[in-house]
Amino acid sequence: MVVMRDVWINWFEGEENGYNVCDFVEWRPSDRVEVLDQVILINVSEQLMDYLENELLDLPEELLQEVYQKSYLRKNMSRIQLDYCFIASDGRRILAVDTAGYQTPIRKSRLTPRQQQLVYEHLENGQWKQYDLETPFVSKEYHILSPSPDEMIGLTRKERQLKLLLYMVLDELKQSGTDAEVRYWYTEWRPESYEEIQYLERSEAWGRFVHEVQSGWTSRHYELCEAMIKGQSFFEKLWEQEHPESVK
Repeated sequence: MVVMRDVWINWFEGEENGYNVCDFVEWRPSDRVEVLDQVILINVSEQLMDYLENELLDLPEELLQEVYQKSYLRKNMSRIQLDYCFIASDGRRILAVDTAGYQTPIRKSRLTPRQQQLVYEHLENGQWKQYDLETPFVSKEYHILSPSPDEMIGLTRKERQLKLLLYMVLDELKQSGTDAEVRYWYTEWRPESYEEIQYLERSEAWGRFVHEVQSGWTSRHYELCEAMIKGQSFFEKLWEQEHPESVK
């Protein structure tokens, strides 16, 4: 068993997709960075790493027993024992996990480059038991509120958050928008197709609209999102979180 010490972590809570657990280069001054005084390191299969990164489901019992109360959080001058906290690696990816006392990976964090290098060095030395899932893992199905990683490739943390916000607004449009509103916003995105859009059925217009905004993130995406959230207080607050400089 290898125990690592003085590990900086930046927990992202309740994230079911690994792309929302930001790498160190995307950590922000406003993030709450904590220090694990000590934390156990385990080796996992690629399948289990996929599960840890992209699910919020129960962890294997054997893994939970192995890591139980072996990690501590440093807070001021005290050490706080954590029930199920560990660093997992499949030899390529690295993820810190804390279940917050439950049996699911509630909190997840990447590591600093120095700590990542230490993980690789530890894994290169000695014999390692590899943990895997107890039953076969069925790949998750993605949808508009939990988009595929392919739709987030190459985006910055801010761009990913705004794209997720745009998807939330589009989902709200599908649920409660009128036929005219769906056609209006699709026309805002594709003004050159105004006449064609007016003859589309609501479901087809919305489907085409979503399909066309899935690729990448551009100034057009940004402007569309900014326009669509106007007057919707919940979405405006989420927008402001990505624009703290605009909040007075």
